[in-house]
Amino acid sequence: MRLLHTMLRVGNLDRSIDFYTNVLGMTLLRQKDYPNGKFTLAFVGYGEEQAQTVIELTYNWDTKDYDLGNGFGHIAIQVDDVYEAANKIRAQGGKIIREPGPMNAGTTIIAFVEDPDGYQIELLAPKTASPHLSPGGAEN
Repeated sequence: MRLLHTMLRVGNLDRSIDFYTNVLGMTLLRQKDYPNGKFTLAFVGYGEEQAQTVIELTYNWDTKDYDLGNGFGHIAIQVDDVYEAANKIRAQGGKIIREPGPMNAGTTIIAFVEDPDGYQIELLAPKTASPHLSPGGAEN
């Protein structure tokens, strides 16, 4: 088994594709209109779908915005340097909603950015081996 994609409903497909490709550096992998269903699917990611988990952007032609609710948390993206990534995203017009720094009650450096529809994206540096990590990789 393998995790294939995460689906996000978006209110403006062009704006969302621009954010995920130009601000976050993903590639538009494929896009298809479904006229009978009145929606378009666009898949973006950092690698081919056969090898990487990607994001499915779903644009329903008759819906311009969504209530995000309180159940969804965030998407996490690994970056080499959280501070540098946040600065590049900010320079590209991205919205940083939590400046880089240590996480609450921990030492992991994180930052949060918000996409054009309000979805939160966590930026994390690669984990290094630590005796404080549980077998699942979570910080103790």
